[in-house]
Amino acid sequence: MPGWSCLVTGAGGFLGQRVICMLIQEEELQEIRALDKVFRPETREEFAKLQTKAKVTVLEGDILDAQCLRIACQGISVIIHTAAIIDVSGVIPRQTIMDINLKGTQKLLEACVQASVPAFIYTSSVDVAGPNSYKEIVLNGHEQEQRENKWSDPYPYSKKMAEKAVLAANGRTLKDGGTLHTCSLRPMYIYGEKSPFISITMIRALKNNGTLDVLGKFSIANPVYVGNVAWAHILAARGLRDPKKSPNIRGQFYYISDDTPHQSYDDLYYNLSKKWGFHHDSSWIPPLSLLYWLSFLLEAVSFLLRPIYNYRPPLNRHKITLSNSVFTFSYKKAQRDLGYEPPVSWEEAREKTSEWIGSLVEQHKGTLNTKTQ
Repeated sequence: MPGWSCLVTGAGGFLGQRVICMLIQEEELQEIRALDKVFRPETREEFAKLQTKAKVTVLEGDILDAQCLRIACQGISVIIHTAAIIDVSGVIPRQTIMDINLKGTQKLLEACVQASVPAFIYTSSVDVAGPNSYKEIVLNGHEQEQRENKWSDPYPYSKKMAEKAVLAANGRTLKDGGTLHTCSLRPMYIYGEKSPFISITMIRALKNNGTLDVLGKFSIANPVYVGNVAWAHILAARGLRDPKKSPNIRGQFYYISDDTPHQSYDDLYYNLSKKWGFHHDSSWIPPLSLLYWLSFLLEAVSFLLRPIYNYRPPLNRHKITLSNSVFTFSYKKAQRDLGYEPPVSWEEAREKTSEWIGSLVEQHKGTLNTKTQ
């Protein structure tokens, strides 16, 4: 395969950084363009230290800025679109999430066509498939089941609609007369070093004498390590550029999981942090049905108060369902079409993540909660 170049959006994020670090090892790669709205100084420093023959260009710009996207896409061979807002708690306004996740993807696809970029890989989410009910049980689900999230909440809805746009764009004619080929990757819940969600959870637990929040006691999930998700993106980029593999990948979506044991979200956090003295909350937890209806009542209160007060409920039905369902998926299709085999084992992923959590503990030692006398 001749010399090529790659644009990664969301390059300063948890997954985007890992994709960049793996891309630099790709043969014949001449340039990586790393696009994000803002890069932290330490991220810029890390990119500057990368040992690579490829040129690494850091671009700060808005995914909604058409001119910025035109410049970013010029002369590019592959786009890996990881940029997104992830929010299932209702913290971020709906319109902001829809703009970034859906409108931003549509604008990037248009820039891609105008700049004649032939390959587009979208980072979707298992959330686009559900779960639609905490009573729904999916164990080792697969792509042929054609599951679809029915929630109107902005995160799953925006990701679902963006994925539809990406897959519908497969086969579009590019400005230079070529053809656009797309695919979508649906990772499970992603964990690993530098996870913003794990960081928030651990810092909150440190302030509560090491007691972990009860987030998903009733769930069975198959979380996936960030390094394995990044690797799947590299394989997708290779596959769409390979004339032999590409026909099977174009217009397809893939669930990306690994060999992390099926477990509840609460057990995942505990297994990653127990080495440092973190522990489960032993207090009574209401039954799941009660939590669900309590969420419904809180959402109703929020709706009624909206004209006079912006009340954000601590719980919502989508979050309760998402965090407490039996919902796992197989990576066999990615194995077949992309040649995906998770390079990082559960044992290694757990050890690396645990060591990073240890560094968080060290960093936040002074915030441990002590009762005032």
